[in-house]
Amino acid sequence: MKEYIIGENEAGQRFDKYLFKLIPLAPKSFVYKMLRKKNIVLNGKKALGSEMTEKGDTVKLFLSDETIEEFSKKDKIKPSPSIIDADIVYEDSNVIIMNKPAGILSQKAGQNDISMNEVLIKYLTDKGRINDAQLQTFRPSVVNRLDRNTSGLIMAGCSLKGTQQLSEALRDRNLKKEYICIAKGTIRDKLHLSGSLTKDEGTNKVSIKKSGGDLIKTDIYPIGYGDGLTLLKVHLITGKTHQIRAHLASVGHPLIGDEKYGDKKVNDLMKKKYGLTHQLLHSWKVSFEKEEGALEGLSHKTIKAPIPDIFLKIIKGENIKWQHGPEED
Repeated sequence: MKEYIIGENEAGQRFDKYLFKLIPLAPKSFVYKMLRKKNIVLNGKKALGSEMTEKGDTVKLFLSDETIEEFSKKDKIKPSPSIIDADIVYEDSNVIIMNKPAGILSQKAGQNDISMNEVLIKYLTDKGRINDAQLQTFRPSVVNRLDRNTSGLIMAGCSLKGTQQLSEALRDRNLKKEYICIAKGTIRDKLHLSGSLTKDEGTNKVSIKKSGGDLIKTDIYPIGYGDGLTLLKVHLITGKTHQIRAHLASVGHPLIGDEKYGDKKVNDLMKKKYGLTHQLLHSWKVSFEKEEGALEGLSHKTIKAPIPDIFLKIIKGENIKWQHGPEED
């Protein structure tokens, strides 16, 4: 027999959902059979599985240690040189915001991938904020995605309530997200772009049309100029796959370094001069309105990620003159 106590991150969910996380390799039919036979009980009583868990509830599994071990997925974090150190720009008990470097995934695409989720878990484990047993029933995770070769702010929930509220804020577009980028050509005026985005799953490439896909809106603000280049601040109103990259390319101003939507001749030149291997797109700033609950610590705050060195190197090397810096906006 093993006994578990429902913690804050396990509370507020159906009991059967909690059990599926606790013994994820067990067939659902087995779990419900054990509930019927009272081999799994909640607070000492027979349970149906539809009950909502509360902090402090006791869960008892009258199963052999071997059976529990067989149906449990041990998800231990092993130190690995391929897991980078987390660059934390904001942290409280519910939320962590990290600065993601270009070249690393936000979330896993394959089983052996290293992503910002693994960076997050390693950081929390090293700090003693979560252990292997807790990871069985709640796994902190990032809630927004950036393309592999886009750098900048990645937001993550490190409590259940933090994860839920951050996800809700993103879904309801209650956050103001701003990027900086360097694009081909000269853009003198603000651009308020809208269109319809469709994705080709086979090529993982999107196209922008007048209708027929997901509505997207992107606001573009020029903040600096060089010889045939423009430094831009971008307000992402909607958030779809490759939105900024494809939207700018669709109006003749692809991002520098963008191999999928960019200008090969310009990209080859920048690679030769500066060793540039990815698009110059950085998730720079996120602004919160009045927040409550798990996001209260972020209420009326603006979180920024430092501008990457490669941006500064190219801005200097290409003589891009700032009309006013993003810090002044």
